[in-house]
Amino acid sequence: MTEIYKTVVPESLEEINFLDAGIQNCPYEAYQMLRDEAPVWKDPLTGFYVISRFEDMRAVLLDTKNFSNDMRMGQGNSREQLDPERASRMLKLYEETGWVPGATLAGRDDPNHKQMRAMFNEAFKPKKINEMDPFVRDTAYKLIDAFIDDGKCDWIKQYAVPLPLIVIGKQMGVPEKDIWKIKAWTDAWVQRLGMMQTEEEERWSVEMEIEAQHYFQPIFERLRKSPDDSLLSELVNRIIPEWGRPLTDNELHAETMADTFVGGSETTTNAIGYGLKLLIENPAIWSKLKSDPEKYLKTFCEEVIRLEGPVQGLFRIAAKDVEIHGVTIPKGAMVNVRYAAANRDEREFDCPGQLDLDREKPGRHLGFGSGIHHCLGAPLARRELFWAFHALCNRVEALSFSSGKNSFEVAPSFSLRAMKELHVEFEAKPFDQRMNPSDFDLASGATELDNPAKN
Repeated sequence: MTEIYKTVVPESLEEINFLDAGIQNCPYEAYQMLRDEAPVWKDPLTGFYVISRFEDMRAVLLDTKNFSNDMRMGQGNSREQLDPERASRMLKLYEETGWVPGATLAGRDDPNHKQMRAMFNEAFKPKKINEMDPFVRDTAYKLIDAFIDDGKCDWIKQYAVPLPLIVIGKQMGVPEKDIWKIKAWTDAWVQRLGMMQTEEEERWSVEMEIEAQHYFQPIFERLRKSPDDSLLSELVNRIIPEWGRPLTDNELHAETMADTFVGGSETTTNAIGYGLKLLIENPAIWSKLKSDPEKYLKTFCEEVIRLEGPVQGLFRIAAKDVEIHGVTIPKGAMVNVRYAAANRDEREFDCPGQLDLDREKPGRHLGFGSGIHHCLGAPLARRELFWAFHALCNRVEALSFSSGKNSFEVAPSFSLRAMKELHVEFEAKPFDQRMNPSDFDLASGATELDNPAKN
């Protein structure tokens, strides 16, 4: 029998604490309470103003004049606001043994943001994604075929983690043999982002990031002397016209870790993990999906992102005093846009807690953000999800959780939602019913669904 994870269901606003592991395991009751009773809620523990309704959030994301991504406009970043003295000690560690990370793409406003984003746009334009499609497809099938005849696996470690890491590693020109080393670094980075660490744990995370910096620094220097066709070479060498220079080492280290390896793998890993969990919990959906993957797969992938958002929420800074629902958010305040709350808003979605393969406009969610900061890698992430579950549908007949091996507890994090492991058992399709990956139409995964970022 599967072990059930510990959850905490708050009975009042005073009991909501998104730094509590029990609420993080299942935050959806808390989100419902906020949407109904306090759509703009000042968290008494962090001082953050939490936005939870769909339309309010979309308005905030699109309003770049009143809500900034530049943390220098406020009281520092989220960690600095909670403990500025500790943040200063971490900064000193970077200064003494590594490189102080520059502002990431997500931490900039236009025009600076637009100028930097231009160098990524080339790598993620439709033509480039189409060129990556055979590699994504073949990687998904190679990974699943490695364990399909075992009848069981740790879905996270053996499939959900390596698939997007291998793909982003291919783009960045990093050897596939190094993906688990990089995974250790992205784990450390994500744990620090989650704001749940002790100071000793945070120091470890910073030291791991500095270790990654020393891995990438000689690569930067090599690519300056001998450019190649990788995305990393583009980041290292491209002159940003408006700046009259390429990225500095500090900026490169921030982009390499945050916007490429973390942004390009962690969220997709989490979605692949929760997608399988949803299928096992909803056997009728699994039967329907595998009956016609070409018809239902794209909608299924969007529903996974909507229902179990890998990114629960990120931040904006109030650039001036702003009033929403009678609550004044003061200039400089940290605003937590809680995507996962908005994506279950019954004001926007019919039966928002249900996985619906026939949902109209399934891409109209905020799982990839909205506006100028809409996730740059969303088309590639969609392709990775599509082929991940395409391979599952074409290799597996039946699915179940491994008895007694899963707690389903999420890794502690204020911002992200991730399972550490997911042990499953399955009945594989007979060998003579398995098709070769090259038999499938690549165009079937290419459609970009409606997204509020474009409306």
